[in-house]
Amino acid sequence: MDLVSFRTPGLGDQTYLLTHEGKGVLVDPQRDIDRFLHAVAERDVELRFVLETHLHNDYVSGGEQAALRTGAELVLPAAAAAAYPHTAAFHLEDIKAEGLTIRPIHTPGHTPEHTSYLVLIDGESVAVFSGGSLLVASAGRPDLLGPARARTLAKLQHGSLHRLAGLPRDIALLPTHGEGSFCTATGAGRYTSTIGEELDGNPLLAVSDVEQFADQLLAAPMPIPAFYQYMGPANTLGVPPMPALTVPELDLADLADQPEGTQVLDVRPRTVQAAGFLPGSVGIEIANDFGSWAGWLLPYQAPIVLVAEPGQDVTEPVTQLTQIGIDTVRGVVRDLGEAATEQFELVDVPTFVDRLADPTAQVLDVRMPSERAAVRLDGAVERFLPDLITEGVPAEIDPDRPVLVACGSGRRAAIAATLLARDGYQPVVLTGAGVADVVAARTH
Repeated sequence: MDLVSFRTPGLGDQTYLLTHEGKGVLVDPQRDIDRFLHAVAERDVELRFVLETHLHNDYVSGGEQAALRTGAELVLPAAAAAAYPHTAAFHLEDIKAEGLTIRPIHTPGHTPEHTSYLVLIDGESVAVFSGGSLLVASAGRPDLLGPARARTLAKLQHGSLHRLAGLPRDIALLPTHGEGSFCTATGAGRYTSTIGEELDGNPLLAVSDVEQFADQLLAAPMPIPAFYQYMGPANTLGVPPMPALTVPELDLADLADQPEGTQVLDVRPRTVQAAGFLPGSVGIEIANDFGSWAGWLLPYQAPIVLVAEPGQDVTEPVTQLTQIGIDTVRGVVRDLGEAATEQFELVDVPTFVDRLADPTAQVLDVRMPSERAAVRLDGAVERFLPDLITEGVPAEIDPDRPVLVACGSGRRAAIAATLLARDGYQPVVLTGAGVADVVAARTH
């Protein structure tokens, strides 16, 4: 047996390719399937199965298209009831190929239909693909389908975790969700494990009482990205093939010809954005989590025009957008001329601390509630970055005075600066550091 994992850091997910004696099994593939099929071709194996553990909430799946491209058998949980051809996986009903057996294990909790897959080679159990059920030192969160169902799913998750924990200790645990995913209930660490390691170290497996387990799982839920609501329906009905990743080059004048509601998305480095960006544009510099922030902050499926530097490759941001089903990029503008009239200031920790000494200073903390609970900046007005879109700028912030903006590293603060600037505020962004650094500097 050989196992290849494909990490998608911005989504906090892993896709797996298991191969054995010329046959391959692909598990939970994202939409950009060429990278997986290239690995299949490199190994000269027949892709026999494509397995989906659940109807994903954080990305649109490439499972259907991977099966269509290769002739592999697409397997989904029976209760998923997807609208395209597939093999329904029923609890403990084996799916077999020569020397290779896939044993579905119904593990509801993250979603109602969630199914894990135990892999047996020549009759011996070797690995379990646990999707969003049992994770490394964590579990998949049960609240993504709304608060009304969250407690029921949390209690189901308790049974599912213990069902998987009853497998032999030496079986490899191969979850889809991991560190960086908003689908985890708590901070997952490493990406893979074994059943034995989780029995010894996963704190959730130590909670025997189901009500206490549900309380713990639901005690401090993370925010749910806005685009998640569109992923499950898309994965139920079917996802079209990836669009072309090349986009037209546009002139600044072409912006006037774009459809109503077009969003201008600036992907240049924050240092370049700070020096001048288009009024009304949203700045999200390219990084692993670019697509997640774009999907969270922009109206879903709105037409998008990118702003990039001359020579800057935009394949990565277009790919990340397509991974969450956004195929609406209409082009890229590279020369802003004299139109880049909005600006914000970037400062380091010492300068930020000096500005805080001014009694008229105002500070906006755009971190998540859980981050603020761990380390607070005294006197700061607190509003999570996406809430600037849904709730607006806090009324306490005076647009006539500069506003010091901080997060955990400067990334979200820089995004917030473009949102603030378009509403007439004067942002001063802590960059390359975060609130914890400011708090530490002020105590020394």
